[in-house]
Amino acid sequence: MISLLIVDDHEMVRAGLRTLFADVPALSIVGEAASAAEAVREAERLRPQVVLMDLRLPDASGLDACREILSALPGTRILFLTSHSDEEAIVSTVMAGACGYLLKDIGRDALIRAIEDAANGRPIVAGLVPAVEKRIDSTVLAPQERRVLALVVKGKTNKEIAAALELSERTVKHYLSNACTKLGVSRRSQAAAVFTRQQIGP
Repeated sequence: MISLLIVDDHEMVRAGLRTLFADVPALSIVGEAASAAEAVREAERLRPQVVLMDLRLPDASGLDACREILSALPGTRILFLTSHSDEEAIVSTVMAGACGYLLKDIGRDALIRAIEDAANGRPIVAGLVPAVEKRIDSTVLAPQERRVLALVVKGKTNKEIAAALELSERTVKHYLSNACTKLGVSRRSQAAAVFTRQQIGP
């Protein structure tokens, strides 16, 4: 059973989602939140597998909540469900570490499948418009930055990465720093988590 935290500042939306998932045996709604701060608190308390979150919340952006949750709970999968459709917003959620971006007019079955995909570690970016996919996959990270992060994911140290790619450790640190900046994170572990979640690069 997939544990789910619903984050939306509109009570009617949360009630509608509860009703929508009421007869889905694979889903268990473990909690709700109406703000970014509450989302972070509830996520840390409940440790859900998936957080279904609105992009715009009254106290802060859902992006801020996303980053905080993933910093504390890197294994959590965050899926944005919003009424705002624009390329910048989509790319921003991916860079924050979210595993997907869905519009609120999505069908019930498609939404359930997306939650199941998220819980099972499958990225939802494949369904985005080609321009956004290309931007996420090609423009965000340079090829050498992707190679370095791929080795970070495998648990390699900077020294080991430098030897494998025939670079200096200083150059490896430079690539890691650039990758962290582009992905909007501050630590190599967070960059590796985003890299893995979104399957950016080869």
